[in-house]
Amino acid sequence: MEALVLTDTKKLEVKDIQKPEVKPNEVLIHTAFAGICGTDHALYAGLPGSADAVPPIVLGHENSGVVTEVGSDVTNVKVGDRVTVDPNIYCGQCKFCRTARPELCENLSAVGVTRDGGFEEYFTAPSSVVYNVPDNVSLKAAAVTEPISCAVHGVQLLKLTPYQKALVIGDGFMGELFVQLLQAYGVHQVDLAGIVDEKLAMNKEKFGAVNTYNTMKGDKIPADEYDVVIEAVGLPQTQESAIESSARGGQVLMFGVGGPDAHFEMNTYEVFQKQLTVQGSFINPNAFEDSLALLSSGKLDVLPLMSHELDYKTVDDFVNGKLGVVSKAVVKVGGEEA
Repeated sequence: MEALVLTDTKKLEVKDIQKPEVKPNEVLIHTAFAGICGTDHALYAGLPGSADAVPPIVLGHENSGVVTEVGSDVTNVKVGDRVTVDPNIYCGQCKFCRTARPELCENLSAVGVTRDGGFEEYFTAPSSVVYNVPDNVSLKAAAVTEPISCAVHGVQLLKLTPYQKALVIGDGFMGELFVQLLQAYGVHQVDLAGIVDEKLAMNKEKFGAVNTYNTMKGDKIPADEYDVVIEAVGLPQTQESAIESSARGGQVLMFGVGGPDAHFEMNTYEVFQKQLTVQGSFINPNAFEDSLALLSSGKLDVLPLMSHELDYKTVDDFVNGKLGVVSKAVVKVGGEEA
């Protein structure tokens, strides 16, 4: 079968590889779509993701497809089911798994990171991380359940209530998801700061963002204004802006992934005086059911946020920045007819 293999740092090759065999607790999936995100950029460049990827490896931790074979111990899905996969596999035995914090698992493995993922025609996953896709959700939309679930985990770490006024910093795919998610979780006003006029306009006209700020063009984000601030960029300047824009009693979610050696400055008196909560968020424990429900209910509309549909040959152009502004890219493997 055909696969896109990361054979070395910054080296992707289309190869003919062996179709995987199914273990008793596993499911074989014919891939429909596989999303690409910042983690894949990092893994391509030799940086860590949720875990280290050691070439040769098939990436693609965001994916959807159709079950073509199940192991002898599998009972939760059957052949022909349309599914998506939570890539993160927890050991269940370490201190964090045994204290209801599996996202911090000391022995984390992941489909598309430590074992082959969706950039191939067929891949396997433990049945415990395979979820049925609702009938009214396309396989293309379902392919981004994983990033949705990461955002859902982030909002679940916050204390949200309707009176709050929220700001999302970052108009990439994750920031755009948060605009819709915060409203789905009941926040009455969500504003968006970013750098692309077209994205800002779409989120205002289609997805309910009230105020938008193009910081690239000099728009100033109000200081001391927001009860909830989602930082979805990961740069020191936007992290500092998140602290500055927060109101008294505010909550700041540091969701954007910074560089391993990056730091930002924070006025500690401001944290004290505002009584701020500054919260990190890592991966997506127990968030797939909610994510699929949000897609099925229509409270999340992700297809307009997908700007590029690629094949194996154009993935290299994407990770090397040759495709220009990309909101969200997915690789079409088998498509809706997988």
